[in-house]
Amino acid sequence: MTGHETTGSAGVKVMPVAHRSHPDEDTSEVIQQAIDRASLLGGAIVELLAARWFLDRPVVLKDNVELRGVGAGTCLKASLSFLESQGPHGGHPLITTDGAENVTIRGLTADQSAELLDANAARGRLKEYLIDIRYSKNVVVEQIQTTNPFTYSIAVVGSEHFRIRNNMTTVTTSGKYDQLDGIHVLGSSFGRILGNWVDQGAGADGDDGMAAHTMGEAVHDVTYEGNVIRGGRHGAGLQFAPGNEPIYNIAVLDNTFWGSPVGIRTGYYGGRAPLDNLVITGNKFVDIPGRAVDLFGRIAGIAVTNNELCRSGDIKIGAGRGNYARSNRISRRSRRAVDPQGAAK
Repeated sequence: MTGHETTGSAGVKVMPVAHRSHPDEDTSEVIQQAIDRASLLGGAIVELLAARWFLDRPVVLKDNVELRGVGAGTCLKASLSFLESQGPHGGHPLITTDGAENVTIRGLTADQSAELLDANAARGRLKEYLIDIRYSKNVVVEQIQTTNPFTYSIAVVGSEHFRIRNNMTTVTTSGKYDQLDGIHVLGSSFGRILGNWVDQGAGADGDDGMAAHTMGEAVHDVTYEGNVIRGGRHGAGLQFAPGNEPIYNIAVLDNTFWGSPVGIRTGYYGGRAPLDNLVITGNKFVDIPGRAVDLFGRIAGIAVTNNELCRSGDIKIGAGRGNYARSNRISRRSRRAVDPQGAAK
């Protein structure tokens, strides 16, 4: 099932892995063995060729390993037995980094099979996430398409120096699950979230398109740039949720928020820590029935400038040192939707 090693253009070992796709065949072990071997070699690319790879258990990345597909045709899919196992922290991630450093997940489809499984009856549904970046440093997630999630699609937990770029998330289930965020940053720092297409509103179960949340650790020095975001009917396009630790030094630049109940807002769960030094500029808010921006609580240093509002609610910022909104404009252009490349129609 495993091919011969080759050498990439930068001298990095590439370990191709291929198999014949059968729904009753668990391929977790062969993928995990390739990852373990690549790490023991000091680092390599584990390349999964085009196929549907059924997983009975989560795949765990190791230091200095890139798990790479060849595009959407490489699909990792939770099997009907997937919920019988758990990840390292008691949940059900499809792929987790679990403390690994210098890792990449690139170029594949990750399918959690929410339409086939009854994840509500399983223990730990919200303890780990579909793509679970956890307690790690120097992580890249790019060109991943997540589908059929029963938890957050891409989550960054207790990690630093991460890049989440050019991915697509979607939720299509209706009435089965809750708390289905697209890209969720929890207690993590020094990250860039760039050029993603996030649609949590295709079904009825989606929650926030993106969220930053603090519990045991702060969220700081994170940039959201050039994303196209629709939150689900339960959530916002982007929610900042300071719990018992602060959120600070955040930039929200040149994104398109569309079709969400609310554009950007604050929410408080388990605490009311401050939100400081937040810049929101150059964004478009399209067809947002609620407020485009709604920030309140212990907020300071909030600058909301040069954003465009089209058929969307207003901007409201609570009182706080250095808070202001200026040079935002209402557009009269007739735009009804946004395509997956982010072009308004």
